[in-house]
Amino acid sequence: MHGLYLLWWVEERQMFAAVVASALAAGDLALMLIEIPTGWFADRYGHKKSLVVGSAIQVAGMLACWLGHGIPGLIAASVLVALGDAFRSGARQALLYRSCVALHQEGAFQTIEARTDALERLALVGLVLAGGAIVETFGFVAGWIAETMLCTIGLMLACAMVEPPASPHTDSPETSAGLLTMRMALLVLPAAALGAAASAGSFLVQTAGRATVTGVTAFVAAAAIAEATGSWLAIHVPSGSARAAFAEATAPRQQVVLAGVGSLLIAVALAVPAAFEVTMLALALLSGLADPLRAAAVQRLSKDEARARTASLAGVCDMALSTALLPLAGMWRRR
Repeated sequence: MHGLYLLWWVEERQMFAAVVASALAAGDLALMLIEIPTGWFADRYGHKKSLVVGSAIQVAGMLACWLGHGIPGLIAASVLVALGDAFRSGARQALLYRSCVALHQEGAFQTIEARTDALERLALVGLVLAGGAIVETFGFVAGWIAETMLCTIGLMLACAMVEPPASPHTDSPETSAGLLTMRMALLVLPAAALGAAASAGSFLVQTAGRATVTGVTAFVAAAAIAEATGSWLAIHVPSGSARAAFAEATAPRQQVVLAGVGSLLIAVALAVPAAFEVTMLALALLSGLADPLRAAAVQRLSKDEARARTASLAGVCDMALSTALLPLAGMWRRR
């Protein structure tokens, strides 16, 4: 149902599009505000518990989307979905990293994160298409039943997970300096900027005057595939516990270089409008490549008692830059 929320609320629930858009924006704002507190919860009470809580809230959010009515139902659904995402976002990476360390496979984190990220992006395309087919054939109720069942399966998987033991971090003295050091900023901000630019570029393509339904659908699918390809390429970037010090030293430089290449692509897109869509796809690929590389470097640099909070901080930066850049893209489109 990822691609059908707007259609559900506007067409089926007969709500104004502006009201729905405002409620969804409020959900994004709520997610930014609660990312760090939920990251603290995960670090304090356990990453598995945070995943279980977030998955349970996600099920409630799907039920609210399905059964809710009017503005109260819309707001409740938006807030519940945001809260579920917040409880899971940082905890997921922290649990995976700790598990890899407990198995003496710290270097496998980047490979698993990259592969999972790529498969997740591809699966989302398939699920969107499947959701559209289910709704078209059986109606919205069948779509929401399928969505709720998928979320329930996610809750069951979270309950089956095992909390790995603590893994004291001794590689970097910078971990005692707090959540956001200069090195951490150089790790977090470039990938956030790439993601925001790719999102804004996608918005411009989808809102072009010559855009068609078929063309927009094809571009959105191509962008998702490009991001998945970038994540898959991250598997082949050298990492591993034997080279942890080397990777930690070069990771900020990697991110800055990727951001520099992204800036060149944006310059090309503005200078050569005919190449805009192609350069935006290349930008999506860079964004997909930067995310798992950043996740691995951030976990390697974080204190063990703050892994989820640090990952959540990266998520906040992603959302903040995207939220700030999309209105600018809208102003550019009006020009």
